[in-house]
Amino acid sequence: MTRTEAWIEAVRLRTLPVSLSGVMAAAGYVAASGLDADWRWAPVCLAFAVLAQIASNFANEYFDFRDGIDTATGRRGPERGVAGGIISPRAMLTATMATLGIACLIGLSTLLRGGWEMLPCGIIIALGALGYSAGPYPFSRHCLGELAVILLYGIAPVVLTVYLLTLTLPAGAWITGAAIGLWGAMVLLVNNYRDIDADSRAGKHTLSTLIGPQGSALLFCGLGQLTGMSLWLGGGMSWGVLPLIPIVLGFAGGYVLYRGGLEGAQCTRLLAITSVLLFVATFFQMILAL
Repeated sequence: MTRTEAWIEAVRLRTLPVSLSGVMAAAGYVAASGLDADWRWAPVCLAFAVLAQIASNFANEYFDFRDGIDTATGRRGPERGVAGGIISPRAMLTATMATLGIACLIGLSTLLRGGWEMLPCGIIIALGALGYSAGPYPFSRHCLGELAVILLYGIAPVVLTVYLLTLTLPAGAWITGAAIGLWGAMVLLVNNYRDIDADSRAGKHTLSTLIGPQGSALLFCGLGQLTGMSLWLGGGMSWGVLPLIPIVLGFAGGYVLYRGGLEGAQCTRLLAITSVLLFVATFFQMILAL
């Protein structure tokens, strides 16, 4: 792996549709609801969401290396640049803080639209991006990763984007945000399913290490059903048949995982498929609504 490839892998492109989809789902919700909106703030929300997730991904690579998580034997995920000696820990930490700093500067601009109420929201998101892997109680190591994704990459981007566009907080935005977060949690669950053995040896407690492979498979299926139902509840018929995607994905992916049919790179492909389908569904919902 070259240095450039290592940095691209550190960004974790397979997971970025989660943050992109939150903003797109919010835009689609606003358009479908017929609310008055200032669309100039949509790209601001998109830039903040993506940069915050990249900063979180960088932080995850740095802190997991520092604490010996990525160096555990038996890890089945893609090679990590820092653990492989391609990227220095100092460079990754610098990239983490620089990316998060740019995200925060962009976030500060939202005060012009949403007022000072946006400041604590931005601080919580920034701390959450770091707290996923760092701090006294990292979410990713205490079975809270999926919950963090639901809150920080589902509810937060959807609700805050809807608010910045319309200065309203409709109930449907919260339900739609929960749906996007649940779908994002499916992405993380596959990642943690893949690394159950290595995480257990490294002392990293994920939801998958707690409930095991078959429990994770059943949860993947259940999350798919909850996602589909939440999309219909939150966005009504504006989603059309698109909520069937996570429902079918939940059944199909859950069945294969339950049978133990996926390992290593195959799990990575399921992770990518789950993430891309999230992007595709929200993109088409947004286009249809607009």
